[in-house]
Amino acid sequence: MAAGWGQAMHGNPQTVAAFRVQELRREGGRWLREQRERANLSQRQLAAKVGAEYYTLISQLETGRGRVPPDQYLVWAEALDISPQEFVRAMMRFYDPVTYGILFDDTGSAGKH
Repeated sequence: MAAGWGQAMHGNPQTVAAFRVQELRREGGRWLREQRERANLSQRQLAAKVGAEYYTLISQLETGRGRVPPDQYLVWAEALDISPQEFVRAMMRFYDPVTYGILFDDTGSAGKH
């Protein structure tokens, strides 16, 4: 019985990881919305600029449900009037935080054991 209680206290690592992924996607969605608003674009206008068939895709991405496909990063950067490097760095921060940490961690400790 004690083992079961301990497992409940620590939680399932996969569940914790899935929660962190969703949290990062929501943060990424907020960043995308801020960039869209900064560019003074409606969701419909941005959808048209990136070639999305449905403007609801923008809403889904801005709420963290889904992600911008990497093969569309340049199109999105141009639509939002952001440098491709800035856009890719932001997407990597939200969608691939491990690689982001290795490449851009300012402390210099990323990837060290």
